[in-house]
Amino acid sequence: MPKETGGGAAPRTLAEALRAGGDEGLAALLRARPDLLSPVPNDLTQLATRAGTRGSVVRALERLDRFALQTAEALAVAPDPAPYPVLLALLAGDGTAADIDADVDAAVEAALPRAVAVLREQALVWGDDERLRLVRTARELLAPSPQHPSPTGLGPSVAEATAGMSPGRLQEIIANAGLPATHDPVSAVAALTELFTDRTRMAALLDTAPPDALAVLDRLVWGPPYGEVTADPAPPVRWLRDRGLLLPVSTRTVVLPREAALHLRGGRAHRTPEPVAPEVTTAREYRPQVVDNAAAGQAHTALATVEELLKSWDQGGPQVLRAGGLSVRDLKRTAAALDVSEPAAAFWLELVHGAGLLASDGEADERYAPTPAYDDWLDLPPAERWAALAVTWLAATRTPGVVGGQDAKGRTLSALGPGLDRAQAPEVRRRVLALQAALPPGAAADREALLARLRWDRPLRSGGPLADLREQLAAWTLDEAELLGVTGRGALATPARALLNLPLAEAAADDAFQGHDCEPSVAASRAATLLAPLLPEAVDHVLLQADLTAVAPGPLRRPLADTLAVLADVESKGGATVYRFTPGSVRRALDAGRSASDLKDFLTAHSRTPVPQPLSYLIDDVARRHGHLRVGAASAYVRCDDDTVLGEILADRRAAALRLRRLAPTVLAAQADPASLLEGLRAMGYAPAAESAEGDVLVTRADAYRTPPRTAPAPVPDGPPAPDATLLKAAVRAIRAGDHAATAVRKEPATATPLTAGELPRTSPADTLATVQAAALTGSAVWIGYVNAEGAASQRVIAPVRVEGGFVTGYDHTADEVRTYPLHRITGVAELVEEEG
Repeated sequence: MPKETGGGAAPRTLAEALRAGGDEGLAALLRARPDLLSPVPNDLTQLATRAGTRGSVVRALERLDRFALQTAEALAVAPDPAPYPVLLALLAGDGTAADIDADVDAAVEAALPRAVAVLREQALVWGDDERLRLVRTARELLAPSPQHPSPTGLGPSVAEATAGMSPGRLQEIIANAGLPATHDPVSAVAALTELFTDRTRMAALLDTAPPDALAVLDRLVWGPPYGEVTADPAPPVRWLRDRGLLLPVSTRTVVLPREAALHLRGGRAHRTPEPVAPEVTTAREYRPQVVDNAAAGQAHTALATVEELLKSWDQGGPQVLRAGGLSVRDLKRTAAALDVSEPAAAFWLELVHGAGLLASDGEADERYAPTPAYDDWLDLPPAERWAALAVTWLAATRTPGVVGGQDAKGRTLSALGPGLDRAQAPEVRRRVLALQAALPPGAAADREALLARLRWDRPLRSGGPLADLREQLAAWTLDEAELLGVTGRGALATPARALLNLPLAEAAADDAFQGHDCEPSVAASRAATLLAPLLPEAVDHVLLQADLTAVAPGPLRRPLADTLAVLADVESKGGATVYRFTPGSVRRALDAGRSASDLKDFLTAHSRTPVPQPLSYLIDDVARRHGHLRVGAASAYVRCDDDTVLGEILADRRAAALRLRRLAPTVLAAQADPASLLEGLRAMGYAPAAESAEGDVLVTRADAYRTPPRTAPAPVPDGPPAPDATLLKAAVRAIRAGDHAATAVRKEPATATPLTAGELPRTSPADTLATVQAAALTGSAVWIGYVNAEGAASQRVIAPVRVEGGFVTGYDHTADEVRTYPLHRITGVAELVEEEG
């Protein structure tokens, strides 16, 4: 049974309880509730006050597991303060109910010390085991009321339910219950309470109840405890009401008092205590090597998908909607281009956006395009590229799963648009993966068991409007982890364990959930090192075939892949990528500045097979016709040394939309712009080339457009970030020093008015100077009030060593360093009482 203090007087307030605890306990509180550190409290009294505010208490309750929350709920309906045995009886029962499971009782008794320790650590409960107290705000939040029913299903106590009842009616109730009359309402309420809490007398009273009355109690005993009655209730209800077993709340509503309900429940506050977390069971098992290979294959596919997505937007992607984000039509086009579903396309878009690889260009006609960071990312080894994406995914709060839904105002949520942040997403994501990591290597978790464990971990966040979202986040996490290669066949892969800072496969899930010791960059490096041997090695060659295709037997090295992507079109993807050479693809390479001989030399250098004759003929044929026509800006013109070709174009009906007219034997003018003219002529089967105003051929580059440098979107935090060890140590030190200054016993002048808590001392400048000079001579410490240049007031304990020039220099016990203070900023000074040896 946990004890808070080993001896001495019991603390009377939460501040005293914190003061009696050690620095480790204070650091644990600040680690569990980081909102208490914003800003760092001046002393323990301020810390205790902040820990009792409604917002902070709600955040702390939301982070309790189910049994710790059930313990707090039991304390909310227990006497204040409550001894530990009373709390245990509320959770395990008093042994009189027939439906109590002995195994559950034993589990409750074993788990209760941990639950109480958690509540104490988070400053929700204080006091020793003889006087456990729930902080007032938590009691107000968890205690039952008509407006906010308790999860226990209990109603108000007899004293609360009879508040405002007439003394005559109270005397009638205790007389009907077989109790002697009392002299005042207080003693009447006490007598009725004693009756309901006395098992023998209460059992005797219920033995006289009609069967229908007992049936009414059975319907109310586990909640809700309220029931509606008519002006002339039925005899069973009247019998219960006359004996106080049902007490009126209003003219039409009655309630079963808490003490009577606890008797009927066998003393239990909850119908089903849950002291043990549900086990996450295994759905399927594979060999760890199979899981790692499957995850590595999916990681390779993920990298290829990201490259294909961003390469397709190299010349500028779709336009940005006026409200921000991508239109539904453009999302469908992207999904079709990637050959994935729309939700998967939204996932990849949000992932590259979160990694800073994709952004809007900020121009007047705003479009999405790759950022300069995309080129840096492409230069990394494949394993490091994957690790960068995985780290982004773990921390991301933007949730692609909600794309297509509606916000609070009924507006459709679009990919890359506003309103997609869900602050709890990273916590759910890490928790799901940590629970999977607790299973044996190669084991895939059962989804329903995983969701049940998540509901046990955060019951308050798994109820109400957040319930569906939390379970959806868990389901999306499992799907996205498989897409990204974090898991393989549903089981966590070895690189992902390193990414989560779980060096051992059998690492405890709870430990993984509490914190991560290494930096994200270190974890990402470890994950990349483990993934690298599993990824297929990049190759520097292709296999050319006579049917105008090339087969890449693996992932191609970047220069080869970039050039081949211009020279040929991807026909199929998989373990081996098939490229097809077409007149359009060869023309594209010629437009990029390559000559026919350059293309043949390139293919000869990178093919393990000879260049087939059909491919060589295709290149020569397209090169012979390439540039025969020249298109420039007039608004647009076409020129050709062969006037018969221009005549053929004018005679072609397909050229009608271009509205061409002959200006000279070798020049045609068009009312279309040069880009449209080029596209139209190519559609007619010609191979025109664009030229500049000087008549030179314009070379087009496939990777010409990038946005200005952009910063990746920052995740929206779910509350203040967890403090690191350095901040915790400094905060504990500052709070202890400030508390020492605030609680230091000081000598009060005989005529002085006692200072209230936090009030600065007030002395005249002459008295202040004389006191600090005397302290400097004697080497003693004094208590001062100080106001800095920003107007912030504080109390400090200093030991002056020098007083001169309007300044006092001394050792500041509050800051634990030597400081100098202007005398005119010291509001007052008081000597400290010498401690008796």
